Amino acid sequence: MAVDRSGSVDRCGPVLVEGPVEIVLEDGTTARSDRFMVAVCTCRRSRTYPWCDTSHRPRERATPAPEDRNEP
Repeated sequence: MAVDRSGSVDRCGPVLVEGPVEIVLEDGTTARSDRFMVAVCTCRRSRTYPWCDTSHRPRERATPAPEDRNEP
């Protein structure tokens, strides 16, 4: 018996789906998560694909760029 699940889509982020969830990948394998909310990657940059690891977020520099360091 199938259970209805709800989800949400963010243009700049993952698809959030109420868990637990099973995802069937292109090669036919299945990935399963028992978490109560699951972030499914849509950018394909994730090292934990199909689960989102926030790789879609722009990275900030830990130190200022050289041109910013010498400002008065």
